[in-house]
Amino acid sequence: MKNIVVAALVVFMLSLTALAQTKGEDKGGQRVRDSGSSAPASNGSKQDSGAGRGITWDGKTAKIPPLDNPYRLTGRRDVILKAVEDVMRDRKLIVDETASRPAEGIIVSQVYRFIKGAVVTKSELGRYANVPTSTTSGWTQGRYTITVEVQPVDGMNAKVAVNAKIEGRSDGATGAEWVTLPSLGVAEEEFLSALIERVTGSPPPGRAPTSEP
Repeated sequence: MKNIVVAALVVFMLSLTALAQTKGEDKGGQRVRDSGSSAPASNGSKQDSGAGRGITWDGKTAKIPPLDNPYRLTGRRDVILKAVEDVMRDRKLIVDETASRPAEGIIVSQVYRFIKGAVVTKSELGRYANVPTSTTSGWTQGRYTITVEVQPVDGMNAKVAVNAKIEGRSDGATGAEWVTLPSLGVAEEEFLSALIERVTGSPPPGRAPTSEP
C-alpha cells in the first residue's frame, strides 16, 4: 500500500513539471513569433502594434527650371512696355528716360543700389552675381541696372528679353571702384516673373506671387 502511494505522488509531481514546461515553451514561442526579425526599427512579422518601417521619402524637391529669356508673352508691345514701367516702379526702379528708347521697344532703368554695408554686401552680391574670391579688397555696396527689350512676334505676341548689369563696389588700399560682375540671372528672373504676373494676372508656373524687393 505504501508503495502505491509513493508511486502516485511521483506521477503527480511529474505531471506538474511537464505542465510548467509546456507553458514556458508557449511563452517563448510567442516571443519568437513576435520578433520575426532582429533588424532595427522593425516590428518584424508582428504588425498589430507599433509603426513598423513606415514610409521612406527621398527628401528631394523638384527643381523649377529657369524662365526662358527672351520670354514669349501674349500682348501688344505697347501694353507690355507700359507693364515694364509699372513693374520698375513697383520694384523701386526709376526709368532712365535718356537711355530708354520706347519706340524701339527698349526700357532701361537707372542704377538701383540693392545692398550697402561691408558685413552683408558680399553674401547679397553672391545671390545676383559671380563674385571673385581672389580679390583682397572688401565689397561694400551692390547695384544693378535692368534693361528690357520687347520685340513683337506678331500682332498679339512679343518676345521679352531682360538683362541685368550687376556691379559691386570694391574698397581697397588704392581706393574705391565699381566692378562689373557676371550675372547669375537671378535679377533677370525676378523681374521677368513679376512682369509676367503683371501682364497675365498670375505668376509663372511653379512660382509664388511676386512681392516688392
